[in-house]
Amino acid sequence: METLIVEDLLLLLLDDEKGHIAGEGTLYYALGGAVLLELALTERVRVEAKKSAFGSSLIHAVGSAPPADPVLAEAFGKIREKPRTAQYLVTTLGSHLRTRIADRLVERGLVRRDTKKVLGLFRSTTWPAEDTRHEDELRERIRAVLVDGEDPDPRTGAVIALLSASGQMPVVLRYPGVSASAVAKRVKAVSEGLWAAEAVKDAIVATNAAIAAAGTAAVMTVISQ
Repeated sequence: METLIVEDLLLLLLDDEKGHIAGEGTLYYALGGAVLLELALTERVRVEAKKSAFGSSLIHAVGSAPPADPVLAEAFGKIREKPRTAQYLVTTLGSHLRTRIADRLVERGLVRRDTKKVLGLFRSTTWPAEDTRHEDELRERIRAVLVDGEDPDPRTGAVIALLSASGQMPVVLRYPGVSASAVAKRVKAVSEGLWAAEAVKDAIVATNAAIAAAGTAAVMTVISQ
């Protein structure tokens, strides 16, 4: 069974040895964005352009039959209730996905769950790598796009765009000996969705903007406290 984009994203964000998640403080925005882009790639949603520079794009459900996957089906049901902004969706859809998606990676045999008590009081769970073959293949596809200049397939392009929007690209992907500026230029081009069909491009732009806005709002909330 093919992994979801949200599963691939979390797999990349997990440290293979320690099992910690890069950018965990704002993780759920990226996870919510991954689910939203999966629905766009499978033509389950469409994007209504934002009406002002300060607004957020509105996401509409397409069709009535829910996707087979329960994670996607729940998200689709939320959007079917009424059109919602991309910023609302990346926050709401992702808020409960961290452990759920990690558990799916465990079930697939890609990571293992390590739970222990810290200072004898607090339970801490990490997800170190168990089988890296799928992640190795994913990283190779990403490298082919960012370093070798190949055109991305839709799913790889979506993962790159999400990593960029999450701010964790430099942590997760390192290419020693390769010009950082050249990689950054390539990341920007992929993140703009120029390789994608118009509907998916619109979804990528809306999702990236929503993740950035939600992350900024979270940082400002912390600063003001």
